[in-house]
Amino acid sequence: MKTQVGVMGSAGGNLSQEQLARAYRLGKAVAERDCLTVTGACPGLPDAAAHGAHDAGGLVMGISPAHSREEHVDVYASPLEPYDAMVFSGSGLMGREVHNIHSSDFVIFVGGRSGTLGEFAIAYDEGKLIGVLTHSGGLSNDLAKIAKMTGKETGAQIIQDDDPVQLVERCLKTYEQAARPFLTSPALAQPATPTARF
Repeated sequence: MKTQVGVMGSAGGNLSQEQLARAYRLGKAVAERDCLTVTGACPGLPDAAAHGAHDAGGLVMGISPAHSREEHVDVYASPLEPYDAMVFSGSGLMGREVHNIHSSDFVIFVGGRSGTLGEFAIAYDEGKLIGVLTHSGGLSNDLAKIAKMTGKETGAQIIQDDDPVQLVERCLKTYEQAARPFLTSPALAQPATPTARF
């Protein structure tokens, strides 16, 4: 199973071509490391990352706030391409944030506004490994400070870097060195034994 890397960030606002290019390069770097890219299937920086991953031959999964394809496009004005798979959570924008974080082995933040802050808070509170692409606009330079302001230790680890490729490399190295159940549990490492049904 591929490592699932969440890319969360600004879906709107005044996004420069430089910001979009850096998000695109971030998605491309995720795909080049043979990881699956997870986004909120929204416009903006996550969309740029999704296209970067797709163009590099990677798989991309979107977590939509909508109940259906129609609602995703017509109500949320969000793209269906270039996603290989889409989860229609039906949870709305705020509920979708929880699904985004739970569907990601670790999360990388680029830019960010209030919705991104919500995703960051969930990831931090749940002790996730968090990457931050600094100097990518929005809240990117403030997320680590916000975590410190909470005065709460959750086990979350925050890695910051200005370079998208280096950030992905550092996050993956840290993630791969962590003790994970599917690598450390002898029971899970053994093939499943068929169970008789009566």
